[in-house]
Amino acid sequence: MPGQPAGYRPTLEAVAARAGVSRATASRVVNGGAGVRQPLADKVREAVEALGYVPNHAARSLVTRQSGAVAVIIAEPEFRIFSDPFFEQQVRGISRELTANDSQLVLLWVEGTGDYDRIARYLGGGHVDGALAFSLHADDGLPALIGRAKVPTVFGGRPGSGAAAVPYVDCDNRGGARSAVRHLVGLGRRRVAHIAGPRDQTSATDRADGYRDVLFDADPALTAQGDFTVDSGARAMAELLDRRPDLDAVFAANDLMAAGALRVLRERGRRVPQDVAVVGFDDVAGVAEATDPALTTVRQDIEGMGRLMVRLLMRVLGDGGGEGAAPASVVMPTELVRRASA
Repeated sequence: MPGQPAGYRPTLEAVAARAGVSRATASRVVNGGAGVRQPLADKVREAVEALGYVPNHAARSLVTRQSGAVAVIIAEPEFRIFSDPFFEQQVRGISRELTANDSQLVLLWVEGTGDYDRIARYLGGGHVDGALAFSLHADDGLPALIGRAKVPTVFGGRPGSGAAAVPYVDCDNRGGARSAVRHLVGLGRRRVAHIAGPRDQTSATDRADGYRDVLFDADPALTAQGDFTVDSGARAMAELLDRRPDLDAVFAANDLMAAGALRVLRERGRRVPQDVAVVGFDDVAGVAEATDPALTTVRQDIEGMGRLMVRLLMRVLGDGGGEGAAPASVVMPTELVRRASA
């Protein structure tokens, strides 16, 4: 404020004095508490604005019993998190929504079961109000660990059958896969291969099921296994060409594997889409439009899913995180985006 010495920081007492209320009343207004009449609350807010008062986070935590932070737990090794743009988009959506809710993001990644004790101690220590966990694998101990910590949680992606009844946000993986394969069949392709994702992730198994929904009698030799990375897509494509050189289309379970497949097709002298049509899944920024040729793919709203995870979590926290507070899970629609590869 003008006329104040350098380094001056207004106190809650100063806010209360300017507003003509008690310190306790000023504290309730500043920290989001209830029970203050609207005219008095308005006076406190005017005083906060006039004085440039910044609430003390520790004091606010004592009043609200909340830390103002949310853990984002990614069940993947560090190199995957920073090399796969899918995670970048989802974390960006989460971060933007948390910022809009005045909450901080605490990023935790899980290299393996050796990290479980560290994650459990952190979650159980009251450092965060809730958690968002995604990229879970089958038989993953994380859901049970989070449940024991009694931290309100929303999952990104449908968890495995053994997980507790926790709300999740996912896309229509199976339906999106069906639309991709139907598109290839509609182009007149008769030997459609599938590069599948990890068998221990529900998104990959759902996409494989969608492929089989359309091609229920497909030759098993037309399916090869990948792990959602570019290199695995390249290896799977080479394997498929060696087994079935007559294949004329490929549905890859994500865009990175599709990019690897395109690389091998080019190396083997196969023209895309003339000889082999290719469709991916995700429509990841910086991948699908950057491939040569540009990739036809199934779009899911990755950033929007991250935002929605936060909104569901905030709804739980707003209800006190108690029994019966969990909102329903959400499955978002997908859309086939047609480009040059198919």
